[in-house]
Amino acid sequence: MIANRILAMLCLAAPSALPLVVVPTATASSTGAAQPFSGQEKPAENTNPDNRPEIKALVEDLGKRIEKRGKEDHEAISVVDKLVQEFPKCGPKDRGVVVAALDKCFTVKRQEDQEGVRDNKLYIACAVALRTMAPESAKVLMTWIGSKEHKKDVPLQEKLIQSLGKTKDEAGRKFLIKLLNDKNSRILAASAEALGEYGDIDLKLRKETFEELLKLLMEAKAANDAGQASNQSDPIAAEKYNTIAAPIISALQKLAKHDEHDPNEWQRWWNKNKRENWDEKDA
Repeated sequence: MIANRILAMLCLAAPSALPLVVVPTATASSTGAAQPFSGQEKPAENTNPDNRPEIKALVEDLGKRIEKRGKEDHEAISVVDKLVQEFPKCGPKDRGVVVAALDKCFTVKRQEDQEGVRDNKLYIACAVALRTMAPESAKVLMTWIGSKEHKKDVPLQEKLIQSLGKTKDEAGRKFLIKLLNDKNSRILAASAEALGEYGDIDLKLRKETFEELLKLLMEAKAANDAGQASNQSDPIAAEKYNTIAAPIISALQKLAKHDEHDPNEWQRWWNKNKRENWDEKDA
């Protein structure tokens, strides 16, 4: 269940019991809400009403609770949950208001415990919620990925990156490709996972994304293989390859709609099929 997976995300971020942020299952076509924009089609026209009093009340409630220095973050997350449920019914202006309210949550500071671990459950909840609020949320997600305020919080960065992929936003795709140059293996793995969400975009863009991911995979494999061949294993190269290989291979499968598991086989497949129409047949 989607709800159970999101609850698991939040529990990993903070062991204490947390309110559940539930991703609604209603589709844009049934609610009139705009769909994530992948660069292939324009979002459907949103004819839902704006300036709804319930949205105004929820946003005001959230704003008050996040200023309590973490004392009411559980309650704030409950409000975020309600906003997630209301979002598909929002008109264009209210959608912007809701996304702005979640954006503001990333600006409030939270304390660290004695071990230096920051209370990030509010940030995590908002990062997960924003994946359901495309296309408006894509820009906000990109703002906080790599931001100086949150850059050291790798679990949060992973959620922000994964949520950006869920938006299927074209600017987000380009942003994620740039992240493939990051030095942190977990950021690379999250970026690869996020790029795997673009399996239904234009074939030219999928090939571009595929090539960037394959390049990273083969470079990491070569560095790892070199250490093993010389009997002087490089722990950094090994850690990088072991962290990113699986999510990259999974993303390649989604982008190419083809099943390979070995990096060398993927390289051979790409050399043979880079100019083929992947959507006409299993090349």
